[in-house]
Amino acid sequence: MNKPSMKPSKRSRGATALAAVAGVAAAAVVLSVAELIGAFFTARATPLVALGSTFIDFTPPWMKDFAIATFGTNDKAALFVGMAVTILLLACVLGIVAYRKWALGVAGVVLMGAVIVGSVVTRASVKPVDAIPSLVGTVAGLVVLRFLITRLWRMRQWPDSAADVAAKDPDRPATTRRAFFAAAGITAAASAIAATGGRLLSAARSNVAAARESLKLPAPAKAAAAVPAGVQSKVPGVTPWLTPNKDFYRIDTALSVPEINAQDWELRIHGLVEKEIRLTFQDLLDAQLIESHVSLTCVSNPVGGNLAGNAKWLGMPVRDVLKMARPKQEADMVLSTSIDGFSASTPLEVLQDDRDAMLAIGMNGEALPLEHGYPVRMVVPGLYGFVSATKWVVDLEVTRFADSKAYWTQRGWSDHGPIKTMARVEVPKSFAKVPAGKVAIGGTAWAQTRGITKVELQIDSGPWTEAVLSDEASLITWRQWSFEWDATPGPHYIKVRATDGTGELQTDKRADPVPNGASGWQSVMVTVE
Repeated sequence: MNKPSMKPSKRSRGATALAAVAGVAAAAVVLSVAELIGAFFTARATPLVALGSTFIDFTPPWMKDFAIATFGTNDKAALFVGMAVTILLLACVLGIVAYRKWALGVAGVVLMGAVIVGSVVTRASVKPVDAIPSLVGTVAGLVVLRFLITRLWRMRQWPDSAADVAAKDPDRPATTRRAFFAAAGITAAASAIAATGGRLLSAARSNVAAARESLKLPAPAKAAAAVPAGVQSKVPGVTPWLTPNKDFYRIDTALSVPEINAQDWELRIHGLVEKEIRLTFQDLLDAQLIESHVSLTCVSNPVGGNLAGNAKWLGMPVRDVLKMARPKQEADMVLSTSIDGFSASTPLEVLQDDRDAMLAIGMNGEALPLEHGYPVRMVVPGLYGFVSATKWVVDLEVTRFADSKAYWTQRGWSDHGPIKTMARVEVPKSFAKVPAGKVAIGGTAWAQTRGITKVELQIDSGPWTEAVLSDEASLITWRQWSFEWDATPGPHYIKVRATDGTGELQTDKRADPVPNGASGWQSVMVTVE
């Protein structure tokens, strides 16, 4: 007597695969419908943005550091790719579960919808009504899933063969694999159209980019100091001393760049102050603005990394704002908060001294780019961005370090972030091949608020030799350098270190970015031919 086979039949495996396709099609409907309806709500109300932002909120420091070290400024694109793969796999599983046990499939879809809605309503500046796109998308996805799964059930009842396709039985459902794929294909096409339409509609409804383009910045009451002619290293290929806006690094927690109408923007200054203040964008335009070249550095920048930039900023001094509010004596920190919920803890004294910390509205002669904080952001010389450079800033709470924790401080990072002295080799690149003879070496060093007084190089295990420093623009901007090396054939290591304006030598002790910035001497290997 033959035993029944325990292996799933080819037909069963085929149905399982089609059920997975149904799950993916339903997920596409959820996301696309939410994207389309979300055009009438805040951008942070769309599922992908909300889910991604929630993931970032719960990302441990080591994972964030790994993502930035691996993907750099493409970390957000990498996150979206990872999310897409995860959603694809979950959709396949839900489709299969729904095919085998519809009630469990519904429960799974409802659970996922609840997670999406929860992610949306917990975003900063998002109202409960902004959950509507996700709710409607979830219902639409459930309807489509039922539609496709029902057809799979019918296929299970009616054998799908060439003879059946031509069956003349009027009672036989006209359901075949071909019909299923046609329905799934139409669903996918409709989803793509809906998602594209949502993006186009959202762009059409937003006039923020156009308003930014038409904004004319006022002349500063205090213009930036003249830049010496010799600030740029003479070595070809070294980073431009002034970083163009399009090349300025961007590291933040915003998956969707906030679009804020400058006319609606308002900054609240409150907390441990004698008088609560509210400022409009027009108040900033009418203020005594200052202009200053300032170099910014991300705390996640590794030794020799490129997460640093130098720009000319225009804005209102934060000290002037604080004078109006009059901080109380017990205050020692200002918690600045972005419209997307990010916050930074900045020492109060740093915002009140003469280093020209500002509420910036301009960058390199134009209004702030949207991705760099339009309409207003914080710029504080001498501190890493995670404790100072809040973009899209809408709130300043004067408080105490003992009472309040900022976004990354809650995740294990330091609450103070003075920028460490750093020097990097930019030319030649590591693992480059160069000809024997005279080889130009160049790079950049920084120690904001202290300045750079010396840069030294070591070839292999030889003596440390001083490089030629380019002119210094100020203590709050980086400084470039150059060196001429008489290179001999073979592999060589080039090591660099800097000394700041206080006479302090850059430490050779290696440290990871967590919790308060990387340290150590950069070393690059080149081959001389």
